[in-house]
Amino acid sequence: MLLNAIALGDGPPVVFLHGLFGMARNWGAMQRALAPRFRTIALDMRNHGASPHAEGMRYTALADDVLETLDRLNLGPVALIGHSMGGKAAMVAALRRPAAIRRLLVSDIAPVAYSHANSTIAAAMRSLPLNPAPTRAQANAWLADTVPDPNIRAFLASNLELGPAPAWRIGLEEIAAAIPDLEGWEDPALPPYDGISLFVTGTESHYVRIEHRPAIRALFPKARFVGVKGAGHWVHADNPAGFLSVLDAFLNEWAA
Repeated sequence: MLLNAIALGDGPPVVFLHGLFGMARNWGAMQRALAPRFRTIALDMRNHGASPHAEGMRYTALADDVLETLDRLNLGPVALIGHSMGGKAAMVAALRRPAAIRRLLVSDIAPVAYSHANSTIAAAMRSLPLNPAPTRAQANAWLADTVPDPNIRAFLASNLELGPAPAWRIGLEEIAAAIPDLEGWEDPALPPYDGISLFVTGTESHYVRIEHRPAIRALFPKARFVGVKGAGHWVHADNPAGFLSVLDAFLNEWAA
């Protein structure tokens, strides 16, 4: 599947993959900051943003979408940056075709299975009455019992197309059906990725723990680890300056 891409800048190619319920434009601030020195490409993952909707969201499928799109864009080896769901897809892409990924940055996720409330969140989004047409504030209020964090509610509600025929922009039914796959992790049964890899975590997040490091190093033996202070799971949104500082250093090693 070819994915919708938002490109900005010129130079060595840097590709961004967003997390669950996100979209390419979530990386806009990072793209603008890097554009003077890099060609930045943010992709809408399958069933997200302006990319096509389709059943099947195992990470092999998501990774193959990314690799097919990179081939079509004729970028050559890239620096691949992925957050959460996008981080897992990035890991699988690097394992499946290491020659296409010059270096890898994974933000706040590990190659392990998780158990979160994403099914409950998807159910709350699916239950939102769309007739009569809600306002964004009404959609936000509808999600409040399930999602107490107002920033996350606003993030979710940004996927709602308003107007006379309101609808969810994302493939919500396909995503809801795929939550077990998206929270899970299948052993890829592939050789380790021998390229440079950096695992970035938010110091306030509990997604990547010390006990996950053996699983990470088994697949990414050159992995390094860095924490961004004051950030939770949405590292690049919680502390943009801190994340950008880490990203700059990571990319400058490559571009020097």
